[in-house]
Amino acid sequence: MSDTAVALPRPAGARVLAWLQNYGVYAAIVALVVVNIAITPHFLSTENLRTQLVQVAPVVIVSLGMALVIGTEGVDLSVGSVMALATALIPLYLGYGVGPAILVALVGGVAVGLVNGSLVAFVNVQPIVATLCLFVGGRGLALVLAGGQLKDVHDATLLDLGSSSLVGVPLPVLVAGVLTLVVTGVVRRTTFGRQLVAIGGNRTASVLSGLPVRRVLLLVYVLSGLLAAVAGVLATARLQASDPSSLGLLMELSAITAVVVGGTPLTGGRVRVLGTVAGALLIQLVRATLIKHDLPDSVAQMVQAVIILGAVYAARGGAGR
Repeated sequence: MSDTAVALPRPAGARVLAWLQNYGVYAAIVALVVVNIAITPHFLSTENLRTQLVQVAPVVIVSLGMALVIGTEGVDLSVGSVMALATALIPLYLGYGVGPAILVALVGGVAVGLVNGSLVAFVNVQPIVATLCLFVGGRGLALVLAGGQLKDVHDATLLDLGSSSLVGVPLPVLVAGVLTLVVTGVVRRTTFGRQLVAIGGNRTASVLSGLPVRRVLLLVYVLSGLLAAVAGVLATARLQASDPSSLGLLMELSAITAVVVGGTPLTGGRVRVLGTVAGALLIQLVRATLIKHDLPDSVAQMVQAVIILGAVYAARGGAGR
Protein backbone atom coordinates (compact mmCIF):
# COMPACT_ATOMS: atom_id res chain seq x y z
CA MET A 1 0.00 0.00 0.00
CA SER A 2 1.33 3.41 -0.90
CA ASP A 3 2.23 5.78 1.93
CA THR A 4 1.63 8.84 -0.24
CA ALA A 5 -0.76 11.24 1.46
CA VAL A 6 -3.75 12.37 -0.55
CA ALA A 7 -4.74 16.02 -0.11
CA LEU A 8 -8.40 16.26 0.72
CA PRO A 9 -10.41 19.13 -0.75
CA ARG A 10 -11.33 21.88 1.66
CA PRO A 11 -14.96 21.89 2.83
CA ALA A 12 -17.22 24.31 0.99
CA GLY A 13 -17.81 26.34 4.15
CA ALA A 14 -14.09 26.88 4.67
CA ARG A 15 -13.68 27.99 1.06
CA VAL A 16 -16.49 30.51 1.45
CA LEU A 17 -14.99 31.91 4.65
CA ALA A 18 -11.56 32.15 3.04
CA TRP A 19 -13.08 34.01 0.08
CA LEU A 20 -14.88 36.39 2.43
CA GLN A 21 -11.66 37.08 4.30
CA ASN A 22 -9.76 37.84 1.11
CA TYR A 23 -12.38 39.58 -1.01
CA GLY A 24 -15.44 40.20 1.17
CA VAL A 25 -14.52 43.82 1.89
CA TYR A 26 -14.41 44.65 -1.82
CA ALA A 27 -17.74 42.93 -2.44
CA ALA A 28 -19.26 44.83 0.48
CA ILE A 29 -18.04 48.17 -0.91
CA VAL A 30 -19.51 47.42 -4.33
CA ALA A 31 -22.83 46.38 -2.79
CA LEU A 32 -22.96 49.48 -0.59
CA VAL A 33 -22.16 51.77 -3.52
CA VAL A 34 -24.95 50.18 -5.59
CA VAL A 35 -27.42 50.59 -2.71
CA ASN A 36 -26.43 54.23 -2.24
CA ILE A 37 -26.79 54.99 -5.93
CA ALA A 38 -30.33 53.67 -5.67
CA ILE A 39 -31.49 55.26 -2.40
CA THR A 40 -29.18 58.20 -1.57
CA PRO A 41 -29.73 61.44 -3.48
CA HIS A 42 -26.63 63.00 -5.06
CA PHE A 43 -24.42 60.11 -3.89
CA LEU A 44 -22.31 60.24 -7.07
CA SER A 45 -21.94 64.03 -7.01
CA THR A 46 -18.39 65.31 -7.09
CA GLU A 47 -18.89 67.21 -3.84
CA ASN A 48 -20.12 64.13 -1.97
CA LEU A 49 -17.34 61.87 -3.25
CA ARG A 50 -14.76 64.51 -2.37
CA THR A 51 -16.20 64.86 1.14
CA GLN A 52 -16.16 61.11 1.73
CA LEU A 53 -12.55 60.77 0.61
CA VAL A 54 -11.35 63.73 2.69
CA GLN A 55 -13.13 62.39 5.79
CA VAL A 56 -11.70 58.89 5.40
CA ALA A 57 -8.11 60.03 4.74
CA PRO A 58 -7.06 60.26 8.45
CA VAL A 59 -8.65 56.85 9.13
CA VAL A 60 -6.65 55.34 6.26
CA ILE A 61 -3.41 56.85 7.53
CA VAL A 62 -3.92 55.63 11.09
CA SER A 63 -5.03 52.21 9.83
CA LEU A 64 -1.81 51.78 7.86
CA GLY A 65 0.19 52.02 11.08
CA MET A 66 -2.28 49.77 12.87
CA ALA A 67 -1.91 47.16 10.12
CA LEU A 68 1.85 47.04 10.71
CA VAL A 69 1.34 46.62 14.46
CA ILE A 70 -1.32 43.93 14.09
CA GLY A 71 0.95 42.19 11.60
CA THR A 72 3.35 41.57 14.51
CA GLU A 73 0.46 40.15 16.60
CA GLY A 74 0.20 43.40 18.52
CA VAL A 75 -2.26 46.26 18.80
CA ASP A 76 -1.94 50.01 19.34
CA LEU A 77 -4.76 51.52 21.39
CA SER A 78 -3.00 54.89 21.71
CA VAL A 79 -3.47 56.14 18.12
CA GLY A 80 -6.45 58.35 18.98
CA SER A 81 -4.56 59.90 21.86
CA VAL A 82 -1.58 60.53 19.58
CA MET A 83 -3.88 62.49 17.26
CA ALA A 84 -5.08 64.47 20.27
CA LEU A 85 -1.49 65.13 21.36
CA ALA A 86 -0.53 66.28 17.87
CA THR A 87 -3.43 68.72 17.68
CA ALA A 88 -2.61 70.07 21.14
CA LEU A 89 1.04 70.70 20.24
CA ILE A 90 0.41 72.56 16.99
CA PRO A 91 -0.99 75.83 18.44
CA LEU A 92 1.78 75.96 21.01
CA TYR A 93 4.45 76.18 18.31
CA LEU A 94 2.67 77.94 15.43
CA GLY A 95 4.42 81.13 16.51
CA TYR A 96 7.68 79.61 15.26
CA GLY A 97 6.17 78.80 11.86
CA VAL A 98 4.08 76.02 10.35
CA GLY A 99 7.08 73.78 9.68
CA PRO A 100 8.36 73.69 13.27
CA ALA A 101 4.80 73.25 14.62
CA ILE A 102 4.14 70.25 12.39
CA LEU A 103 7.58 68.83 13.17
CA VAL A 104 6.94 69.05 16.93
CA ALA A 105 3.58 67.33 16.47
CA LEU A 106 5.23 64.51 14.52
CA VAL A 107 7.99 64.20 17.12
CA GLY A 108 5.27 63.84 19.75
CA GLY A 109 3.84 60.89 17.82
CA VAL A 110 7.27 59.32 17.49
CA ALA A 111 7.88 59.77 21.23
CA VAL A 112 4.65 57.93 22.06
CA GLY A 113 5.65 55.18 19.63
CA LEU A 114 9.03 54.89 21.31
CA VAL A 115 7.41 54.46 24.72
CA ASN A 116 4.96 51.87 23.41
CA GLY A 117 7.62 50.01 21.46
CA SER A 118 10.06 49.99 24.35
CA LEU A 119 7.46 48.57 26.72
CA VAL A 120 6.55 45.83 24.23
CA ALA A 121 10.01 45.00 22.89
CA PHE A 122 12.25 45.42 25.92
CA VAL A 123 10.00 45.14 28.99
CA ASN A 124 7.82 42.40 27.45
CA VAL A 125 4.59 44.15 28.40
CA GLN A 126 1.57 42.89 26.48
CA PRO A 127 0.79 45.34 23.63
CA ILE A 128 -2.78 45.92 24.77
CA VAL A 129 -1.55 46.89 28.25
CA ALA A 130 1.38 49.00 27.07
CA THR A 131 -0.68 51.03 24.62
CA LEU A 132 -3.63 51.29 27.00
CA CYS A 133 -1.40 53.32 29.34
CA LEU A 134 -0.90 55.98 26.66
CA PHE A 135 -4.46 55.62 25.44
CA VAL A 136 -5.40 57.20 28.77
CA GLY A 137 -2.29 59.21 29.58
CA GLY A 138 -1.71 60.60 26.09
CA ARG A 139 -5.09 62.31 25.87
CA GLY A 140 -4.72 63.54 29.44
CA LEU A 141 -1.38 65.13 28.52
CA ALA A 142 -2.95 66.67 25.41
CA LEU A 143 -5.72 68.23 27.50
CA VAL A 144 -3.17 69.64 29.95
CA LEU A 145 -1.13 71.17 27.10
CA ALA A 146 -4.26 72.71 25.60
CA GLY A 147 -5.54 73.96 28.93
CA GLY A 148 -8.66 71.87 28.40
CA GLN A 149 -9.86 74.28 25.74
CA LEU A 150 -10.60 74.24 22.02
CA LYS A 151 -8.33 76.62 20.13
CA ASP A 152 -9.09 78.01 16.69
CA VAL A 153 -6.33 77.73 14.11
CA HIS A 154 -5.98 80.66 11.71
CA ASP A 155 -2.65 80.01 9.99
CA ALA A 156 -3.40 80.03 6.26
CA THR A 157 -0.56 77.71 5.33
CA LEU A 158 -1.67 75.06 7.80
CA LEU A 159 -5.32 75.39 6.78
CA ASP A 160 -4.31 74.83 3.15
CA LEU A 161 -3.27 71.30 4.10
CA GLY A 162 -6.87 70.51 4.89
CA SER A 163 -8.61 72.36 2.08
CA SER A 164 -6.28 72.67 -0.91
CA SER A 165 -6.01 70.32 -3.86
CA LEU A 166 -3.24 69.24 -6.20
CA VAL A 167 -4.29 68.38 -9.76
CA GLY A 168 -7.84 68.14 -8.47
CA VAL A 169 -7.03 65.73 -5.63
CA PRO A 170 -7.51 67.03 -2.05
CA LEU A 171 -4.19 67.13 -0.20
CA PRO A 172 -5.33 64.83 2.67
CA VAL A 173 -6.37 62.23 0.09
CA LEU A 174 -3.09 62.66 -1.77
CA VAL A 175 -1.10 62.20 1.44
CA ALA A 176 -3.09 59.08 2.31
CA GLY A 177 -2.51 57.68 -1.18
CA VAL A 178 1.24 58.31 -1.10
CA LEU A 179 1.56 56.76 2.37
CA THR A 180 -0.41 53.73 1.18
CA LEU A 181 2.07 53.21 -1.63
CA VAL A 182 5.00 53.66 0.76
CA VAL A 183 3.66 51.17 3.32
CA THR A 184 2.83 48.70 0.54
CA GLY A 185 6.40 48.92 -0.71
CA VAL A 186 7.79 48.53 2.80
CA VAL A 187 5.73 45.40 3.49
CA ARG A 188 6.28 43.73 0.13
CA ARG A 189 9.76 44.84 -0.93
CA THR A 190 11.93 45.40 2.12
CA THR A 191 13.73 43.19 4.59
CA PHE A 192 11.97 45.03 7.39
CA GLY A 193 8.59 44.09 5.94
CA ARG A 194 9.51 40.41 5.68
CA GLN A 195 10.88 40.43 9.22
CA LEU A 196 7.70 42.07 10.49
CA VAL A 197 5.53 39.35 8.97
CA ALA A 198 7.84 36.61 10.21
CA ILE A 199 7.75 37.94 13.77
CA GLY A 200 3.97 38.05 13.70
CA GLY A 201 3.83 34.50 12.37
CA ASN A 202 6.12 32.99 15.00
CA ARG A 203 8.05 35.25 17.35
CA THR A 204 9.92 32.42 19.06
CA ALA A 205 11.19 31.04 15.75
CA SER A 206 12.15 34.56 14.68
CA VAL A 207 14.27 35.01 17.81
CA LEU A 208 15.94 31.63 17.33
CA SER A 209 16.70 32.40 13.70
CA GLY A 210 18.50 35.61 14.67
CA LEU A 211 16.02 38.20 13.45
CA PRO A 212 16.24 41.61 15.19
CA VAL A 213 12.87 41.13 16.88
CA ARG A 214 13.18 43.94 19.41
CA ARG A 215 14.36 46.48 16.86
CA VAL A 216 11.56 45.60 14.46
CA LEU A 217 8.89 45.81 17.16
CA LEU A 218 10.23 49.16 18.33
CA LEU A 219 10.20 50.56 14.80
CA VAL A 220 6.68 49.26 14.13
CA TYR A 221 5.24 51.16 17.08
CA VAL A 222 7.23 54.27 16.18
CA LEU A 223 5.76 54.15 12.66
CA SER A 224 2.28 53.72 14.10
CA GLY A 225 2.76 56.77 16.31
CA LEU A 226 4.19 58.81 13.45
CA LEU A 227 1.31 57.97 11.11
CA ALA A 228 -1.24 58.79 13.83
CA ALA A 229 0.46 62.18 14.31
CA VAL A 230 0.29 62.83 10.55
CA ALA A 231 -3.44 62.08 10.70
CA GLY A 232 -3.78 64.45 13.65
CA VAL A 233 -2.09 67.27 11.74
CA LEU A 234 -4.34 66.79 8.69
CA ALA A 235 -7.47 66.54 10.84
CA THR A 236 -6.54 69.76 12.64
CA ALA A 237 -6.04 71.54 9.32
CA ARG A 238 -9.40 70.31 8.01
CA LEU A 239 -11.33 71.22 11.16
CA GLN A 240 -9.49 74.56 11.49
CA ALA A 241 -9.27 74.01 15.22
CA SER A 242 -7.29 72.19 17.88
CA ASP A 243 -9.66 70.13 20.03
CA PRO A 244 -7.83 67.37 21.92
CA SER A 245 -10.98 66.47 23.86
CA SER A 246 -12.69 65.07 20.75
CA LEU A 247 -10.14 64.67 17.96
CA GLY A 248 -9.24 61.02 17.48
CA LEU A 249 -11.96 59.65 19.79
CA LEU A 250 -12.65 55.99 18.91
CA MET A 251 -10.05 56.19 16.14
CA GLU A 252 -8.44 53.02 17.49
CA LEU A 253 -11.75 51.20 16.96
CA SER A 254 -12.05 52.45 13.38
CA ALA A 255 -8.44 51.53 12.60
CA ILE A 256 -8.69 48.03 14.07
CA THR A 257 -11.95 47.49 12.19
CA ALA A 258 -10.39 48.59 8.90
CA VAL A 259 -7.40 46.29 9.37
CA VAL A 260 -9.40 43.22 10.41
CA VAL A 261 -12.12 43.69 7.78
CA GLY A 262 -9.37 44.15 5.22
CA GLY A 263 -8.09 40.64 5.86
CA THR A 264 -5.17 41.12 8.24
CA PRO A 265 -5.62 38.53 11.03
CA LEU A 266 -5.38 39.61 14.66
CA THR A 267 -3.00 36.68 15.16
CA GLY A 268 -0.38 38.43 13.00
CA GLY A 269 1.87 36.99 10.34
CA ARG A 270 0.17 38.83 7.49
CA VAL A 271 -0.38 42.44 6.44
CA ARG A 272 -2.90 43.37 3.76
CA VAL A 273 -2.36 47.05 3.02
CA LEU A 274 -4.85 47.49 0.18
CA GLY A 275 -7.41 45.49 2.13
CA THR A 276 -6.90 47.87 5.05
CA VAL A 277 -7.59 50.87 2.83
CA ALA A 278 -10.71 49.14 1.53
CA GLY A 279 -11.78 48.42 5.11
CA ALA A 280 -11.47 52.11 5.99
CA LEU A 281 -13.54 53.04 2.93
CA LEU A 282 -16.21 50.52 3.94
CA ILE A 283 -16.45 52.00 7.45
CA GLN A 284 -16.79 55.50 6.00
CA LEU A 285 -19.49 54.39 3.56
CA VAL A 286 -21.47 52.65 6.29
CA ARG A 287 -21.32 55.67 8.58
CA ALA A 288 -22.14 58.14 5.80
CA THR A 289 -25.04 56.03 4.54
CA LEU A 290 -26.65 55.78 7.97
CA ILE A 291 -26.17 59.47 8.76
CA LYS A 292 -27.59 60.57 5.39
CA HIS A 293 -30.71 58.57 6.20
CA ASP A 294 -31.11 60.27 9.59
CA LEU A 295 -29.77 57.47 11.75
CA PRO A 296 -27.51 58.49 14.67
CA ASP A 297 -23.79 57.79 14.72
CA SER A 298 -24.36 55.39 17.62
CA VAL A 299 -26.11 53.06 15.16
CA ALA A 300 -23.07 53.23 12.91
CA GLN A 301 -20.91 52.18 15.86
CA MET A 302 -23.13 49.17 16.51
CA VAL A 303 -22.97 48.19 12.84
CA GLN A 304 -19.20 48.57 13.03
CA ALA A 305 -19.12 46.13 15.95
CA VAL A 306 -21.12 43.60 13.93
CA ILE A 307 -18.70 44.02 11.02
CA ILE A 308 -15.75 43.29 13.34
CA LEU A 309 -17.41 40.14 14.64
CA GLY A 310 -18.12 38.95 11.11
CA ALA A 311 -14.56 39.62 9.97
CA VAL A 312 -13.03 37.85 12.98
CA TYR A 313 -15.35 34.86 12.47
CA ALA A 314 -14.38 34.65 8.80
CA ALA A 315 -10.68 34.83 9.71
CA ARG A 316 -10.93 32.15 12.40
CA GLY A 317 -13.15 29.88 10.31
CA GLY A 318 -11.06 30.22 7.18
CA ALA A 319 -7.87 29.41 9.09
CA GLY A 320 -9.26 26.68 11.28
CA ARG A 321 -11.15 24.46 8.87
